[in-house]
Amino acid sequence: MADIYDERLCRLGEGPFWHSERAELFWFDILSRKLHTKDQEWRFEDAHSAAALTTDGDLLVASETGLYLFDLETSGRKPVIAIEADNPVTRSNDGRVDPQGGFWIGTMGWNAEAGAGAIYRFYKGEVRCLFPGITISNSICFAPDGRRAYFSDTPTAQIMSVSLDPDGWPVGAPEVFVADAPGCDGAICDGEGFVWSARWGDSCIIRHAPDGGIDHIETLPAPQVTCPALSPDGVLYATTAYEGLDVQSRAGAPYSGATFEVCRGVPPRIESRVIL
Repeated sequence: MADIYDERLCRLGEGPFWHSERAELFWFDILSRKLHTKDQEWRFEDAHSAAALTTDGDLLVASETGLYLFDLETSGRKPVIAIEADNPVTRSNDGRVDPQGGFWIGTMGWNAEAGAGAIYRFYKGEVRCLFPGITISNSICFAPDGRRAYFSDTPTAQIMSVSLDPDGWPVGAPEVFVADAPGCDGAICDGEGFVWSARWGDSCIIRHAPDGGIDHIETLPAPQVTCPALSPDGVLYATTAYEGLDVQSRAGAPYSGATFEVCRGVPPRIESRVIL
């Protein structure tokens, strides 16, 4: 059973990532407009959902209007590029950096409006829409060799995969990686190329083999598991959420929204950095 890493309860904990230069875990509470570490907290005026380090060591964050460089010391933001800034229906959601240095970021409707979102890739100053018509963008992660990407549109209950060219751009049509993945939320790919998929509504993270089969399941004492993160020494963490749970459900799972240390001994993987 997973251990509690941080007891602060997030409405919608998301986007956990390991900051290699500070050697600590970061994560967002999207709906409360906060960024957390175990000892610090930053507040935003708008919603943020994902982040990554750049090749220069700066922090790139994804918000409801686009990508920004964020200064952890001053809380100042510098705009990098707009993404759906003129669309009040949508916000950012899941995101991760591919091994080639491109930052994939998904959007979705504030109320999960059908087909309102998309998945984009930002690479060397350019942003392209890769997959439009997405309802809830999730599961973005990459094989260690950079030849394959994974993603999901959560309501479809499927995790998809697509081949990548040497520069990290998708090649050909996506294929089904896991055909039966209800509640598929955030995901990571470990150092052996296995995909760890958080499951909203099912209190678990499932490790899928490269052929899509189930290899291992880790359970958590919170029903709405949102996204895993992996440290360089093989510790798996996960965020959760209490958004949408009624009083009875929260009483039965009082740590819904907490951040967890799920397990140790996962094949380690250092997250890639964004090339601006």
